[in-house]
Amino acid sequence: MVEVLLSEGPTSREDLESQLGLTTSTVHRHLTTLQDHGYVTKDGNKYQLGYKFLTIGGDLRRKVPGYQMIKQKVDELAEETDERAQFIVRERHERVYLYTSVGANPVQTGAQTGGRGPIYASAAGKSILAFLPERKQEQLLDTITLDAVGPNTITDADQLRSTLDEIQDQGYATNIEESTSGVHAIGAPVMTHDRTEPLGAFSISGPASRLKRERIETEVRDLVLSATNELELHLEHS
Repeated sequence: MVEVLLSEGPTSREDLESQLGLTTSTVHRHLTTLQDHGYVTKDGNKYQLGYKFLTIGGDLRRKVPGYQMIKQKVDELAEETDERAQFIVRERHERVYLYTSVGANPVQTGAQTGGRGPIYASAAGKSILAFLPERKQEQLLDTITLDAVGPNTITDADQLRSTLDEIQDQGYATNIEESTSGVHAIGAPVMTHDRTEPLGAFSISGPASRLKRERIETEVRDLVLSATNELELHLEHS
């Protein structure tokens, strides 16, 4: 019901019944519960999601270790590169955009705060995968379906494993039109204070015409790795 209201916007009870295949009494009961707890509001005969979801999302984000510094570093990366910068965390098989910021010339993509995508099809996502504990990484890879989402998405499991080994050796990952046509990116993981697995990853993305491989491997790589190092030091000593 929440997902229908998210995708459809204001919706009548009758439309919810039709889309979900539920009885009037069941839909009414769920809507009443959601209203009582502030998750749904009603205007006329239409129901819509309430801002309590925003409250919860904000609280979740602030509870991520080092969040204030994450925000600061993402803002700095966006300003220094004039591109789109973000910090990404993993939830099961997906990457989730915890915080994003844009410079003067950002590429327009779906990389908005709260957005999601497959973990294997982005620079930040691959860098997180590469630095997971071996058993956790294998369990994840064994259950992921590698569907193509961009022109160069890695859809072969052996190729992905080989790529993850390379990422672990060099400490960062690149994305050359793997998630979106015409977009390149670089991402590097930030390890937790005990260095057991990634907390998340910084990344910078931009149009292929500007964020060329040469720029990625020099200027942008150093900026991203510097941000990861500073945040790791902050987490270690805070």
